[in-house]
Amino acid sequence: MKPRVLVTRRIPETGLEMLRGACAVDVREGDLPPSRDELIERVPGARGLLCLLTDPVDAGVIAAGADLSVISTYAVGFDNIDVAAATARGIPVGNTPGVLTETTADLAWSLLMSAARRIVEGADFSRAGKWKTWGPTLLLGRDVHGATLGLHGFGRIGRAMARRAGGFGMRVLYCDPNVPGTEADGATPVDFDTLLRESDFLSLHAPLTPATRGLLGAAALARMKPGAVLINTARGPMVDHDALLDGLRGGNPGYAALDVTDPEPLPAGHPLYVQPNCLIVPHLGSASVATRTLMARMAAENLLAGLRGEPLPNCVNPQVRG
Repeated sequence: MKPRVLVTRRIPETGLEMLRGACAVDVREGDLPPSRDELIERVPGARGLLCLLTDPVDAGVIAAGADLSVISTYAVGFDNIDVAAATARGIPVGNTPGVLTETTADLAWSLLMSAARRIVEGADFSRAGKWKTWGPTLLLGRDVHGATLGLHGFGRIGRAMARRAGGFGMRVLYCDPNVPGTEADGATPVDFDTLLRESDFLSLHAPLTPATRGLLGAAALARMKPGAVLINTARGPMVDHDALLDGLRGGNPGYAALDVTDPEPLPAGHPLYVQPNCLIVPHLGSASVATRTLMARMAAENLLAGLRGEPLPNCVNPQVRG
C-alpha cells in the first residue's frame, strides 16, 4: 500500500506527479491556508506532510501526526514549523533553499526601482485621466544610480541585491551579525545604526528570529535617513506596521515597498493600502514559473527521501538523520 501524504495546498503539477508515483496523495483544495484545527484533523494517518509557509505546523499538529516520518515545506523559510518538536520526534524537516535567490532579488530590485521612480503612482495617475501635459515637477522621484543601498541580512538574497546595485554604481552597506565583517560583493559591513543613518534605500533580507522580530519599530524608523525608502521582501513581522504608518505620514521613511506584511495579508481597508507613499504586493518574491516549478520538485524530493528513510537533499535539522 502506498504511504499517504498530505499536501496542504495545490502546488505546481510537476511536484504532485513525482509524489503520485510513490504515494497516495491527499491534496487539500482551496486558495486559503488551513487552520491549525484543520491540520490536526487531517494529518492523522499521513506519513508525510508537504506544507506551505502560511501553515501553522506547531507541536500540536506534529503530535497529531503520529505516523509522520517527514515534513517538507514549499519554501526557504521554516519559521511556521516547530522544528524542535519535529526533531524531538525524529522527523526530518526539508526546505527549498537557493532556488529562489535570484528571483526574489529580482522582485526586491523591482520594488526598489518602482518606489524610487514612483511607477505605480504614475500608472494610476495616467489611468485616472490626470495626465494633461509634461510637468517639470510632476511625480519627481529619487535617483538610484550613485545612491547608498543598505542591506539588513547578507545571505544569498542580500548578496544578489549587492551585485545588482553594482551595475547602478551604488554604494552598498550591509549589517549581518552572522556574516564575518569583511567586504564582499562590493558591500561594506557596518553596524545597525550606521545602516539606518546612511542608507537611501534600506532592504531587508534577514530571517525572522526573536532578534529580528520588530526590528524596525518607531525608534529605528526615526533613525533612518530622512526620506529613505524601505523595502521588505523578508518577513512582515520584522517591521512594526503601526510605527511604519506613522513614519510614512511624517515622511520618514519617505516610501515603503512591501512584499510581506504583518499580518499577511493585511486586512482590507488597512490604512497602509491607501497611503500614497506605500506600495504593497502579495508576497510575490519567488513568483516566477521556473522558480515555483523547481521549488515543487525540491519539496517533493525532500518528502520522498524522508519516506524512504534517506537523508533529505535539503534538511533544516540534519541531526535527525545524522
